[in-house]
Amino acid sequence: MGSQREDEEVAVTGGRPLRRDAELNRQRIIRAGREVFAARGLQATLNDVAHHAGLGVGTVYRKYRDKQTLAEAVYGEELAEIAAMARAARAEDDAFDALAGFIERALERAAYNRGLRELMRQGHVEAAGLARARAEIAAHCEHLVERARAQGALRAGVTGADIAPIAAMVDAVLSLPGEQSPQLWRRYLAIVLDGLRAHPGQRPLPGPEGTA
Repeated sequence: MGSQREDEEVAVTGGRPLRRDAELNRQRIIRAGREVFAARGLQATLNDVAHHAGLGVGTVYRKYRDKQTLAEAVYGEELAEIAAMARAARAEDDAFDALAGFIERALERAAYNRGLRELMRQGHVEAAGLARARAEIAAHCEHLVERARAQGALRAGVTGADIAPIAAMVDAVLSLPGEQSPQLWRRYLAIVLDGLRAHPGQRPLPGPEGTA
């Protein structure tokens, strides 16, 4: 049997024990991957991640056989955190405000994460972890939609299946050509959310006016 010190030097990740230095390297790679993919998108390479992490590229390849595997690990965590946000929204009393708030927080996160936006635009998901997180987010949104409808706050005909396309429409504002305010998407989100209300309140629009 190993000593207590040896036991303390072992961290368990994904069902396989890793010594502490290896686990720290894994955490550095994941953190670097999140930062690099957020700034450069999914076109960034494992070499880019290794350089950002201050590690040799061989160390990164030993942990993740290719960029796709690393991206799945990075965005598995990212989508799990967004799913947790959606789950927390279900505890709010006003279902419409909870749904609107979740959509805004998720888009705010995507606004500063190019890789996340690219991932969410993909028409397919290969990794089981990403698919599970997406399914969980969709289930929470469906619950909020049903509650908002029951509370009389949501216009007739809107379903949970509408939420992802709505988010994608607002996300498209972030890719508009030319010089745009980084907060412009909030203006269009407010327009869309007002259209989802059973009785639109015509609240003042946030953000700058768009330019022709």
